[in-house]
Amino acid sequence: MKSSFIIKQFYGDIPDAGSGNQTSNHAASKNDWPLWEVFIRSKQGLDHKHVGSLHAADAQMAIENARDVYTRRMEGVSIWVVESKHIHASNPDDAGSFYEPAKDKIYRHPTFYDLPDELNHM
Repeated sequence: MKSSFIIKQFYGDIPDAGSGNQTSNHAASKNDWPLWEVFIRSKQGLDHKHVGSLHAADAQMAIENARDVYTRRMEGVSIWVVESKHIHASNPDDAGSFYEPAKDKIYRHPTFYDLPDELNHM
C-alpha cells in the first residue's frame, strides 16, 4: 500500500522543489527570488523611510508582502519597493574624499554671514 500525505501551504509559502504543487512561475526557491528594499510613508510624514528588506518573485508580490509584514498596525499610507540590484551607493570608506569638495564652499555655512543686531531670534 502506497502511503500518501497532504502538504498544506499558506499564502507566501515557498513550495518544496520536489512537492509537485507548483502552480505558477512564482513558485521557485527563495534563493531565486530577488531581494527588495521596502520604504514606507507614515501618516505623519511626507517622506518614505527604509523599513527593511524581503524576497519576492515580482514587484506586486513584494508590495503585498511588504504590506503584510511592515504595516500590520495601519501605520503606513504608501509603500515603495525597489529591487536591491537597482540601488547604487557610495562607499563609506571613501567618505573623506567624496565629501571633500563641500568643505571648500564656506559660503554654504550660516556662520559665514554677518547678521544685523536687530535680528536676535535666529
